[in-house]
Amino acid sequence: MLSIIILAAGKGTRMKSDLPKVLHKVAGREMLNMVIDEAEHLNPKNITIVVSEEMKNFEEKILQEHPKSEISFALQKQRKGTAHAVQTGIENLEKIGEKVLILYGDTPLISHATLKKMVEKLDDFSLCVLGFEDEKENAYGRLVVDTKGHIEKIVEFKDADDEEKKIALCNSGVMAIDGKKIKNLLAQIKNENAAGEFYLTDIVAVAGEMGLKRTFIKTEITEVLGVNSKVELAEIEAIKQNQLRKKMMDGGATLLDPNSIYFSFDTKISSDVVIHPNVFFGPKVAVEKNVEIKSFCHIEGAQIASGVVVGPFARIRPETKIAENVRVGNFVEIKKSHLKRGAKVNHLSYIGDTEIGEESNIGAGTITCNYDGYSKFKTKIGAGVFVGSNCALVAPVEIGSGAVIGAGSVITKNVAEDELAVARAKQIGIAEGGKKFREAKNKNTK
Repeated sequence: MLSIIILAAGKGTRMKSDLPKVLHKVAGREMLNMVIDEAEHLNPKNITIVVSEEMKNFEEKILQEHPKSEISFALQKQRKGTAHAVQTGIENLEKIGEKVLILYGDTPLISHATLKKMVEKLDDFSLCVLGFEDEKENAYGRLVVDTKGHIEKIVEFKDADDEEKKIALCNSGVMAIDGKKIKNLLAQIKNENAAGEFYLTDIVAVAGEMGLKRTFIKTEITEVLGVNSKVELAEIEAIKQNQLRKKMMDGGATLLDPNSIYFSFDTKISSDVVIHPNVFFGPKVAVEKNVEIKSFCHIEGAQIASGVVVGPFARIRPETKIAENVRVGNFVEIKKSHLKRGAKVNHLSYIGDTEIGEESNIGAGTITCNYDGYSKFKTKIGAGVFVGSNCALVAPVEIGSGAVIGAGSVITKNVAEDELAVARAKQIGIAEGGKKFREAKNKNTK
């Protein structure tokens, strides 16, 4: 049985935000939820999140994001160091797993593959530390290992001597610990340091004094980077976006300018999709094969079937379904609508709360008037409908299959199948009216 403790009580003062640090987003996903996502791959018995008072209002939302996991929250009322935070989490557990994994809510790029390796090390060791190599000057703690490659201790950078500072092997803070021994290990940690805090890093030396076997594994530095400021958040975002871009291209998508295309953590792109420069994907987007998405499109919460062409300059909003071979053109906004096979909305239109039937054509400048200031209403357009340019369809309204709507019409009543509907003011002409108008204006300006 595996128990996972995620430390998420840090204030994050350098973020300069009222939002708790771990709830800032990377690729559209809160950092804490990203860590939980990876933890869930290990099928833990329970997950305990150590939080501060600032997190209380967000607990329910976190639970809703992970309905299949047994998640609880432990409140760290006083910040007395990382070991104290872990102890707070342990005391919250009714039953401690045979193995315990310690993670951090502000390291969102950690992978479940690495975590699995750490947990497996506990079959032969009582403690495993996740390290990484960094030759550059930094202030990370150093892992001191013996000639057999086993870890002896972790030295905080400020306490390291000149030789220890030259060590390239650094501490990420992530640990896997024998669940039967963790309480006793934590109880031995003292706060005899300048900050008066209980450091989790001291657990390695304590384990050594108890004669326990200790080890480590290494990973890339990008996987364990933490976030303490908006600058670091942007750096993590850049790394994640590059990972997502590579994933999409490895899966067969063509990105004409990868660095200008932004994906969400859950974007699904099939093979033979072509994405032009400057496209943004929000959460919950799935794109099937042979779709072309042109430049400057913003897409979120949408399902796009094969053969579709979108854009340029299109906005597709949540709860939109676009069927095969649909065309969505420039400066078109679509919200909570279903466009069926072969439908076309090519120019300068707003389609909201609407169903558009197969092979229907929506003319330039068409607006579905779905909101009266209080409630939203639906427009239903049948198959093979032609809507002329610059029409307003005032919902709730239904347009029967095969109907034709004259350009410039304001449709407020249902239109029957195959009906021609025209609803606009009668045009009148005044002989030489234009000439008289200009003469009057010119006279008034003299």
